[in-house]
Amino acid sequence: MIPLTPTPPSRGLLLDRDSLGHDLSLERLYATLPEWQVYAGTEADELHTRLAEAQVVVSNKVVLDAAAIAAAPALRLIAVAATGYNNIDLAAAKRHGIAVCNVRHYAGHTVVEHTLALLLTLVRNLDHYRADVAQGAWDTSDQFCLLSHPIRELNELTLGVVGHGDLGARMAHTAQTAFGMRVRVAARPGQPAQAGRIPLAELLPQVDVLTLHCPLSEETRNLIGAAELAAMRRGSILLNTARGGLVDEAALAAALRSGHLGGAGVDVLVEEPPRHGSPLIAPDIPNLILTPHIAWAARGARQRLLDQVAENIQAFVAGAPRNLL
Repeated sequence: MIPLTPTPPSRGLLLDRDSLGHDLSLERLYATLPEWQVYAGTEADELHTRLAEAQVVVSNKVVLDAAAIAAAPALRLIAVAATGYNNIDLAAAKRHGIAVCNVRHYAGHTVVEHTLALLLTLVRNLDHYRADVAQGAWDTSDQFCLLSHPIRELNELTLGVVGHGDLGARMAHTAQTAFGMRVRVAARPGQPAQAGRIPLAELLPQVDVLTLHCPLSEETRNLIGAAELAAMRRGSILLNTARGGLVDEAALAAALRSGHLGGAGVDVLVEEPPRHGSPLIAPDIPNLILTPHIAWAARGARQRLLDQVAENIQAFVAGAPRNLL
């Protein structure tokens, strides 16, 4: 007896188009399935109704927990429009026989550029110098230049990298080859031992800059807390363009206020948007640059992301799923 081939899915659902921006082409996505429902955003009380008949669901940030997955009897594929997938209950998807895929290697240039922009702004004290000029300090200076804030060169500094996947490896390569930084790579919690990786507790006192590029998981949640910040060199810099939950926000605010840390560049928070506030939103925190989760957001990168979502769906329809989690 010839086994029956499952009927290819025909109904797709995009839950949160607005989180991807309005300047992208959805043409390749629409071409993957005969029917698409696209919503600007989806609130929790709307989710179950919208999932009822969907066979393929695309989500950037909408949480698909066990209850939501159970409410989607026709669902066969969750296509995460991101690399991080902490908003998806993978165990529940597996129990229901639902495939889950994500997007990979789409944001290397834009995330590294943003991370380095944060770092350069901090080590050269650009925000302070811009404020000085705006307040007239240069107008009244006795000298042709202002030297009111210290300026460091990157080639004097050692960079510690936590998470040496595509983004972390690109950051390490660029910092080393373009700026002459010395690079140390941390052994990430929950990962097998690898040659050349330094346990985090040993790495922290060795570096002037610590940059985070690892996913958020139970092993990495609050990876950088008060103890880890205290172990870093006085005057060192923390960069987080990965996930907000990696860092204890209250501990980071305290380390900056105390002057132990020389600065921090943060693009992500535990709650996004921070409707209930955040310890890092306070106006009195010195040497903090906080950007609204835009390291990934260059238009070219977002279009690559959406096009790869389409490629993932096409591969699934063709019976050769890719980027499975």
